[in-house]
Amino acid sequence: MKTLILYSSHDGQTKKIAEFLTALLEGEVIVDALREDYNIEAFDRVIIGASIRYGHFCKMLDRFVMSNHENLSQKSAVFFGVNLTARKEGKDNPETNVYVRKFLQRTKWQPKLSAVFAGALLYPRYKWFDRVMIQFIMKITGGETDTSKEIEYTDWEKVKVFAQRINKLDKSSKFS
Repeated sequence: MKTLILYSSHDGQTKKIAEFLTALLEGEVIVDALREDYNIEAFDRVIIGASIRYGHFCKMLDRFVMSNHENLSQKSAVFFGVNLTARKEGKDNPETNVYVRKFLQRTKWQPKLSAVFAGALLYPRYKWFDRVMIQFIMKITGGETDTSKEIEYTDWEKVKVFAQRINKLDKSSKFS
């Protein structure tokens, strides 16, 4: 099993999750940044992880999925979204997380599995504008507003369970 994990990450948390998955997945795993022109032909399994910034996934993600839709549908393709909204119970799965739900509806892509993970709040690393805007968003959503803090909301046990589900998915598809 040859797996490609592509990630789109603004502040590095999605990349960190993608790299964490490599140790948990069976077979050969390659991790790389998402590019529109990435050739996925040589891979049995493709996992795409993407983060939300100001309410949107990067536009390249939509273009990649649209141009590779048929190929993704023929492979064991999986998706995970990363956002701070997922820190809240009830907003942490693909059916209830508005960003992932709308993305999958818009692109009409039906990955074999999908998940949502909470990201990280890294105030000291943000540029001034981002720090102020994210602080404002966190204030209106009941989140942390202390700009001296860095908080990792990612539930690593949930990521482990996702990896186990991916491994089981591939085993069950061999017998279908």
